[in-house]
Formats: sequence, structure tokens, C-alpha cells
Amino acid sequence: MDDILLRRDLLGLGVTDDDIRRFLRSGRWTELRPGAYLEAGDPRRRYATTLHRALVGATLPLLGAGAVVSGVSAAVLHGLPVWGVDLSRVQVTRDRGSGGRGGRRLVLRVGPLPDDDVVVVDGVATTSPARTVVDVARTVPFEAAVVVADAALHRHLTTREQLDAAVYDACGRHGIGRARAVVAFADPRPDGPGESRSRVRMQELHVVRPVLQHPVTDRDGRAIGTVDFWWPGHGLIGEFDGLEKYGRSRRPGESPGDVVVREKRREDALRARPGVTGVVRWTWAEVADFAAVAARLPRR
Repeated sequence: MDDILLRRDLLGLGVTDDDIRRFLRSGRWTELRPGAYLEAGDPRRRYATTLHRALVGATLPLLGAGAVVSGVSAAVLHGLPVWGVDLSRVQVTRDRGSGGRGGRRLVLRVGPLPDDDVVVVDGVATTSPARTVVDVARTVPFEAAVVVADAALHRHLTTREQLDAAVYDACGRHGIGRARAVVAFADPRPDGPGESRSRVRMQELHVVRPVLQHPVTDRDGRAIGTVDFWWPGHGLIGEFDGLEKYGRSRRPGESPGDVVVREKRREDALRARPGVTGVVRWTWAEVADFAAVAARLPRR
């Protein structure tokens, strides 16, 4: 709750409701929820996830004991990437049999919360990574849930065995069929949402399932690099080009142009490797409408 402006505190400092309304109209403040505000220059306003963290911080004190951050909100607190989901409402769960509700800023779910399903993240009671993945998978579209599940496995926040156990524990709950499908499809190898979303698109468009994160060496056995997707029966390499990838691969002292040149040399080396017939690359813009890319990949 650091630096969150609360109406109750502001009134105690002599700020009036008219002042608050004026600051909101002018854009000096933005409303997180009724009675909680951020200043215009607050860096948490830059990203949906950091703004959601602030919303969680402004909401929890109003809920009393027993509310555990869950679902998409728990994914944000665990630092998992969320894509294509609504972050306007805080999601919490209480360990009770009834009383769930939804509102403009809050979704309150009810259900069993065994001790193993609750961890503390930055001082906040939050569902465990495995429970979070399954809860997300039960409540959001398949593609968005795969992004979360792949990342949880990739970052070693959970294991496949823990996910399988969480699915078993959730049997009978709404959306469990979709959660089971997401967990079965999840893979720890994708290195980011772009690769996870690409996998979903490949499945939808009947692309042959590729080998993920395949290491490639030159004729002398020296490493050329690890490719995102590899179809060994076709000698074809697939690479997702997200800007974040270039940021991760940037070495100390390198400019963005240096990274591009190095990546070009890497691709030339890949193409020169015996057995490689081609390299297919695609970007964020092509993931949503993947048909043109899929037409260049092996199909089932």
C-alpha cells in the first residue's frame, strides 16, 4: 500500500472531497478503486500488471481476515506473465461453501483452501503456484491459461506432478475439463508468452508438433544456438521474434543494432548447417493471425 492515497487519510490531512474530485478530473490522480488513488507520475501506472498489484494492495485491507489472493491476481503476484485477461478486478478466494460474488473491482470465489494451497508472497496470502495455474485454467481461455502454465513450469515455480495433483483436487469444479487440457498441454521449455501462444496456434492449425528449444551445433560440434522450434523430419527451424528476446540476449556494451547483426550471423550459421532446409521467423503481429506462418510449416 506504499504511496497509495487513501481517502480516509486524505480527509484527515484536510483534503476535501471536492479537492479529490478536482484532482481526478485534472488527471493529477487516478482512481484505483473508490477511496484509493495513485498520483499521475506513479510508475505503477505504466503497466497493467503493476497497476493490478496496486489494486490488490488497495483492496485487501477492505476484505478482512481469510481472503486469499487467487486466480489471475495470484498469477500477477507470483510474477507470471498474463496475456489477454481482465485485470480490472481483484480475485480472491475464501475457504467456505457459499457466498461468492462478483463486482466492478472484486471477484470473490469460495471453495476449499487447504494449507498446502496457500503461500505468502510479499506478505500477502496467495494461492500456491500449482493452485493458481489450475484456477486460472478453469476461468480464462485456453491460450491465456497456457501462457501462465508454461511460465510456471519454466520458472520452476511448480512441477508437473504438483499441477496434476492440483487438477485432481479441483475435480468437480467449474471449468475443470479446460484446466485438465491446459495442464496436459503445458510445457516448461517455451521461453515466453510468444512461444507459448505460438504452440497453441500450431495445434489449432494442425502443424506437426515441433521439438522445443533444440540446441544446434556446427560441423565441429561448437554451439550455434538454441532454436525455439525444430522439425527434424523436415530440417526446418522456427523462431519467434519478440522484442523482449532481443532485450534478454543483449550483451554488456552492445547496442540494439549489434544484437540484430549478431542474430543475422547466427541465422546464417543455422542455414548453413547440414540438414537444415530453412528458417521460418514470425513476430507478435503474426501470432494472432497465424495462418500465413502455419502455411510455411509442416502440417499434419
